[in-house]
Amino acid sequence: MKMIFLCTLILLLTIGHSPAHAKDGCVGECAACHKLSPQEAEGLLKKIGGTVKSIRQAPISGMFELFMEKDGRQGVVYIDYAKKNFMQGFIVNFETMKKISAHEAELSPPKQPAFLGLKVIPKESAIVMGNPKALKKIYVFTDPDCPYCRQLHGELKKLEKIAPDVAILVMLYPLPSHSEAYDKARAVQTHKDRATLDKAFNGEKLPVTGSKDGSAELNEIINYARRNGITVTPSVVLPDGSVHPGFKTAEELKIMLDGTK
Repeated sequence: MKMIFLCTLILLLTIGHSPAHAKDGCVGECAACHKLSPQEAEGLLKKIGGTVKSIRQAPISGMFELFMEKDGRQGVVYIDYAKKNFMQGFIVNFETMKKISAHEAELSPPKQPAFLGLKVIPKESAIVMGNPKALKKIYVFTDPDCPYCRQLHGELKKLEKIAPDVAILVMLYPLPSHSEAYDKARAVQTHKDRATLDKAFNGEKLPVTGSKDGSAELNEIINYARRNGITVTPSVVLPDGSVHPGFKTAEELKIMLDGTK
């Protein structure tokens, strides 16, 4: 009788501690129960579009992290395990107060270059300020939703006056972190005139793109910037190819230009 009781107890303990079936609940590893394929993810996100390059478990439980590409831009999107909701943005660790991501390596920007080769820069896609016939040219990689770029745009207007022998080639470079910047840059690139450029950097309403679309030229600039490791807006490239990231006053730019050939 004792032997029967002992066997029954062992059997009950074994059942109680064995891994549960999926229908009974989670077994400990979230990835064991929760799956999401790139095809399924793209179907869920069909209203916003984009290509899913990779799917991993997010740094917080209950969510998938998707590394996506759309219109030449890359970033992450989160989908909950229930596949009912998604969110954009980033996750911050309380202890370090730094952004964390399951796609850290893919999102880490390359080192900003010190010099660029100007022979292949897509100057035809630039919007020109200053003297379009000037031999001395500077290239400004800028984002209409970057606050420092907006300040710099005002300084570029001043530079036009104090450096009439300089052509300022504005290279629109919307960053993925600014969700509306690409569409604004595309509108500017489509119309490609000074009035629309100024409206974008003044935060004003932009005209519609119409049948002609400047996304091809815009993507050419974006791809050039990414291939060459430009990660900061604004970034000013002087006639000698030297790269100077960050905000500069018109006077500082004039001094820098006077020091180049």
